[in-house]
Amino acid sequence: MHTPVTIIGAGLGGLTLARVLHVHGIPVTVHEAEASPTARAQGGLLDIHEHNGQRALRAAGLYEEFLGIVHQGAQASRIADKDGTVLLDEPDDGTGGRPEVPRAALRRMLVDALPEGTVRWGRKVTGARSLGGGRHEVTFADGTTVTTGLLVGADGAWSRVRPLLSDAVPAYIGRSMIETYLYDVDTRHSESARVVGDGSFSALAPGRGISAHREPDGVLHTYVTVDKERAWLDAIDFTDAEAARAAVAAEFPDWAPGLTALLTDGESAPVPRTVNTLPDDHRWDRVPGVTLVGDAAHLMPPSGEGANLAMYDGAELGLALAAHPDDTEAALAAYEEALFPRSTAAAVEARHVQWLCHGEDAPHSLVAFFTGADPAA
Repeated sequence: MHTPVTIIGAGLGGLTLARVLHVHGIPVTVHEAEASPTARAQGGLLDIHEHNGQRALRAAGLYEEFLGIVHQGAQASRIADKDGTVLLDEPDDGTGGRPEVPRAALRRMLVDALPEGTVRWGRKVTGARSLGGGRHEVTFADGTTVTTGLLVGADGAWSRVRPLLSDAVPAYIGRSMIETYLYDVDTRHSESARVVGDGSFSALAPGRGISAHREPDGVLHTYVTVDKERAWLDAIDFTDAEAARAAVAAEFPDWAPGLTALLTDGESAPVPRTVNTLPDDHRWDRVPGVTLVGDAAHLMPPSGEGANLAMYDGAELGLALAAHPDDTEAALAAYEEALFPRSTAAAVEARHVQWLCHGEDAPHSLVAFFTGADPAA
């Protein structure tokens, strides 16, 4: 007899878990704070990796559908220095194992693969507490509660479920990313379109970076990275888009104008995002009736693995629960035994990726990684 599962968070990890549970006939409900699937933009392109994200989609029975939402040609990659000199330019020759898909389309595919009503929208969690015996009560912002015998926190960096298992809280690593968009770029921003090319583009230097990705429908999605104290970011008024762009651009005084234009010509209000992490070796003792997936379990610096890891966590947890229909605790123990070392290894790798991109030898360190000259490649 399967215990019904309550998932907090309808991100990619929670939805993949819900889909795998549904495939195996295990009852599941997902509670999500957002009011609807389209309540906010879901971010840009994700490269879905063969060894984890694609395996998760196979477990969910959605691999063929996934192939239908791939953004063809987006695996092209270009790396430049702050002068705009291109140091590496790799086209998408169709042989790469990391196809790019729009995050929104991937999430929509997962939502649509669940029975109507599985996801309860507009359910913002304010807290969770143990009732003993492996049961937990979750409280929502509207004052309502649910009680469950199996609770999964898939609710991201600032998880409300994590405190049931761990005292760890995310810490700022001294790096921030400012996000903006350019639209109709082939007509209105042709020089920026030329600089970026068909896929991903990164101009890098120690402690700085301007990266962009070409997305469907003539969109360039830009992330500007700066190593600064949190006080610097907090002092910028992001409600004044023009002033905010100018304040960030001031950190790139000697960069090629064709690069800084990816920020200064931005047509959306710049959005600041701090880079926060949990400890690389974050883990917890087994607590009956509750576990975590994705960023709630292992928040790490951006490395291209976050979404893939969340989906893989969800699939692995779903498969473990299906394999132990009469022993939920055995399923959770087996899942976590594999989760912890996998997460630690990925976190260490993510810090190395960040060093390659923004360490003292950037961008040459990243070029060496891609060309095989880096011994850690």
